[in-house]
Amino acid sequence: MPTIRPISDLRNSSNEISEYCRTSREPVFITKNGVGDMVVLSIETYERQQAQIELYAKLAEAEAEVVSGSDSVELFEFIENQRASENG
Repeated sequence: MPTIRPISDLRNSSNEISEYCRTSREPVFITKNGVGDMVVLSIETYERQQAQIELYAKLAEAEAEVVSGSDSVELFEFIENQRASENG
């Protein structure tokens, strides 16, 4: 069940909302005049979500490359190439 709070709670209970977001790792939905207005979440949760979005985008790109039949590199070959480039 989502946590929904009025916008006045941001002013009156911001520490409580912050603590809830950090400990529960869940967002708090803020309403303004009874209508959804914004979402508050911890920076850790936000960064984790952004990393997941980036990962999903990279996976989708890789899947599209496989489907299109573009040239691919085996994992071990890729690792060796990376090591060689790092060592000069």
